[in-house]
Amino acid sequence: MSENKPTPVVKSEEEWRAQLNPEQFRILRQKGTERAGSGKYDNHYEEGVYSCAGCGTPLYTSKTKFKSGCGWPAYYDSIPGAVSRHEDKSHGMLRTEITCTACGGHLGHVFKGEGYSTPSIA
Repeated sequence: MSENKPTPVVKSEEEWRAQLNPEQFRILRQKGTERAGSGKYDNHYEEGVYSCAGCGTPLYTSKTKFKSGCGWPAYYDSIPGAVSRHEDKSHGMLRTEITCTACGGHLGHVFKGEGYSTPSIA
């Protein structure tokens, strides 16, 4: 199966600040997070596609969403090529960070190898 990579989206910090609201900028561009259980998509299970709030790239489908109990929307797989994984050694831990392949926006972390935990605002 071939991986389809989305078209890269490159913007300056000023362009991102103009496009995103302050909370989106903090999460997507500064690797922040939202309080567990506070996001509008945590308990949202309607059929559809979840896209990057920064660039609109489709990231996940509702068919891969599951109730993880972690307080953030979680998916057991992404749309092929849409999400990239990176080693994250921040905060004295070794974690796997996930980002939008197109714009590099921070989407969250993979926990326990179970899936992609992603803040609703991302």
